[in-house]
Amino acid sequence: MSKMKATVLIAFLLVAIAGVRAQQAPIFTNFNNSYAYINPGFAGLSEGVNVLGIYRQQWAGFTDTDGNEIAPTTLLVTGDMPIRALGGGISFSVLNDQLGFEKNTNVGLGYSYHIDMGGSTMGLGVSVSLLNRTVNFGQLVTTQPGDPLISQLGEESGMLFDLSVGAFWQIPESFYVGVSAINLLNTTGKALGDDQTAASFTTDRTLYFVAGYPFLFESMPAFKFIPSVNVMTNLSSAQLNAGAKVVYNDLFSLGVNYRPEESVGITVGLTIKDFVLGYAYDINTMGYNIPGSHEIALSYCFKLDMNRTPRDYRSVRYL
Repeated sequence: MSKMKATVLIAFLLVAIAGVRAQQAPIFTNFNNSYAYINPGFAGLSEGVNVLGIYRQQWAGFTDTDGNEIAPTTLLVTGDMPIRALGGGISFSVLNDQLGFEKNTNVGLGYSYHIDMGGSTMGLGVSVSLLNRTVNFGQLVTTQPGDPLISQLGEESGMLFDLSVGAFWQIPESFYVGVSAINLLNTTGKALGDDQTAASFTTDRTLYFVAGYPFLFESMPAFKFIPSVNVMTNLSSAQLNAGAKVVYNDLFSLGVNYRPEESVGITVGLTIKDFVLGYAYDINTMGYNIPGSHEIALSYCFKLDMNRTPRDYRSVRYL
């Protein structure tokens, strides 16, 4: 794909999706560090074993009227690696997400089959996951005291199984694009409480589109400009993340991220050998005196000798 086509595609998405809102699935300002979680097709499309952790504290210090800390916090740990004998790669992910009085722990395992397309590679992946969801209904304050759907419940939990699929196409050192669906089955668990007509826990089916392209400057070879986009939707609402960063000598990076009607983020990164450390701060644009959000990411790439052809495959994390 030419630079012009890549630029037009990204620009079209920025215009077409602008103004849409967020949904329940967690999202990261350093969203290109979460591809092993949101797209199983990404597994193994790099030059080694990748391990990554992201911790996000959204709206840091936000409390309810009783002083309870209810700000969302999310921890994601992922790993992926190519396995030549399997014709692709494998991945794992562990996500711990807490929102107010709700806790979610998700563990996933994935496989991606790689198709060599002559100068580019397509990864077609599938993953399975187990989600443990817990909600302490006893701590919720309802608008109608004595709500029969809430008052009979204390702390409820359930285990849910689901499936994710994805396709990830990349040209080494160039354009990449991915589409995926996580929690595709939208699994429904057991009814909460004794009333079998009561609500049930469900997984959160979410569709993703990601794309990015690194631009090199002949007059300034030490610099790279990397715009990228992440669109997620549950088909009733959607969220756009539009980001761009400048990388100097593959050592330092500085960037911005825009989430319409929610926040503007500033990102910085530092590469030390095979370690990449990143930090992001989101400035809330919604008003209502909601504080900003912090995000820290640390990744490590252990390079493997895959006996490949002279083409140089690099993880899109380290463009």
